[in-house]
Formats: sequence, C-alpha cells, structure tokens
Amino acid sequence: MKLEHTGIEGQVVDFSLLTEAMKENGFVHAGQWDYERITYDYKFEVLEDIYYLRLRGYAVEGDIGSRKAKIQLLTPLLGKHYYPHGVEYGDGETFPESVVKKSKQLLQNVADALAALPNID
Repeated sequence: MKLEHTGIEGQVVDFSLLTEAMKENGFVHAGQWDYERITYDYKFEVLEDIYYLRLRGYAVEGDIGSRKAKIQLLTPLLGKHYYPHGVEYGDGETFPESVVKKSKQLLQNVADALAALPNID
C-alpha cells in the first residue's frame, strides 16, 4: 500500500541527518542498503501478523557506503509479512486501522523532523 501525500516523497536529505531522524522515530536501516539505495523499516507486530512501514530512497549525490550522500526519498509503503515468502506491498492487501493510523502519525513525525533540518543545495 502506497502512503501518498505525506510531504516526504521527493525530498532530498543529507544521509547522516536522515538516518538520525529515522532512528529517533523508531525506524531501522540495518543491512537494507547498497551504494545507491537505502531502506528504513518500522516493524509492527499485531496479534499474529507482522507489518512493515518502509521508507525508501536513493542517492542523488555521493554514495551510501561512504556515509556522505544526498538521498531523495520515495513514496512510503506499508506491507504485510508472509512467512516464509517475505513482505507484500500490493493494493490487494488489507491492514488493521490501528497500523494505518500509526503509520500516518509516524510519517508525519518524520516529515516534521525533516522540515526542521537545514536545507541542502
């Protein structure tokens, strides 16, 4: 499920500042990166199901491995984990209202944190 109109998509942010803002809001990036792309995840465990709020981005300058990059953010996704196959983000998925509401609040918190960062050229 795409979570559009969050104010996040399209922003270009310094990698280090972005990572700090995401960490402060409970997102992790662990090993989900390569030199051009990065992924931050927030995990929801609800009853017997697991959901992930995922924020993706790619380097428009520099590379992620050097930790000196400018990252352009993409539209956030909400997905459901299916063992052992992985996470599905399709439009046919259904999500608990509490997960959707919490996801929107988290994205608002991230948008506010990013708005407080210094502009980069």
